[in-house]
Amino acid sequence: MLSAPSFFDLSDFVHRALFAEHVPVWDALKNLKDYMNGLDYGQFRHERLQDGVPLACHLIFHEGKLQTAEGCQIVYGDTNKGKLRVSRDGQELAGASVIMAGAVLMGSRILLSNGVLIESGALIKEPAVFGDCTEVRQGAYVRGYCLTGSRCVIGHATEVKHSIFLNDAKAGHFAYLGDSILGGAANLGAGTKFANLRFLPGNVQVKTPDGPLDSGLRKFGAILGDRVQTGCNSVTNPGTLIGPDSLLLPNTTAPSGYHSPKSMLR
Repeated sequence: MLSAPSFFDLSDFVHRALFAEHVPVWDALKNLKDYMNGLDYGQFRHERLQDGVPLACHLIFHEGKLQTAEGCQIVYGDTNKGKLRVSRDGQELAGASVIMAGAVLMGSRILLSNGVLIESGALIKEPAVFGDCTEVRQGAYVRGYCLTGSRCVIGHATEVKHSIFLNDAKAGHFAYLGDSILGGAANLGAGTKFANLRFLPGNVQVKTPDGPLDSGLRKFGAILGDRVQTGCNSVTNPGTLIGPDSLLLPNTTAPSGYHSPKSMLR
């Protein structure tokens, strides 16, 4: 009931090794730092890319290398649908990603897959991993140890730290996610907040039908199963687990603990 297969279809998720089958789903959060520290981030460096300084010009990431966008033509189509296009001298740079002028990157352990767009004003701290066709929008704050699958959105004024997005997960507007996991095609309404720290000392306890379980985590936000949707200005308490195909209605605070699939929280 509380293992990853009860929440997610991981068959197409590149980083499914994070999730073991017969342990609580939140163990992936315990493994996240070691997993990301073990990845190969390549040579994510360029003379125009200064640590903590807003980019003065667009950069292109193509075939494992950063390069300036001078002489490039960029078509800002729908990133999630693979319609971001970059060409130079009439030749398409297939799979190229774009980091727009004004973005701020801190550290070199940043991994971009194909067709990623990082907009002006985003601030990204290492380590961070962005899957194919993912969009990091203006004003996003990515605070480190953040990993996304393909076609994800980290939106305007959204803050994310130590969290996992499965494929097609989206936090588009004014959200906060700390120590949390979004399942495949999960979508957060504007202003959704995941509280991740209890007022009182001690680990977050997960309430289940069989009694409370110690998560072993001092900080633990929420885990949303595949296709869960939250309404605008909704909030989850620390240690909230919502099963697939559930709804958290607008202006609602979800009680901590396990909520079964197809729940409607109001």
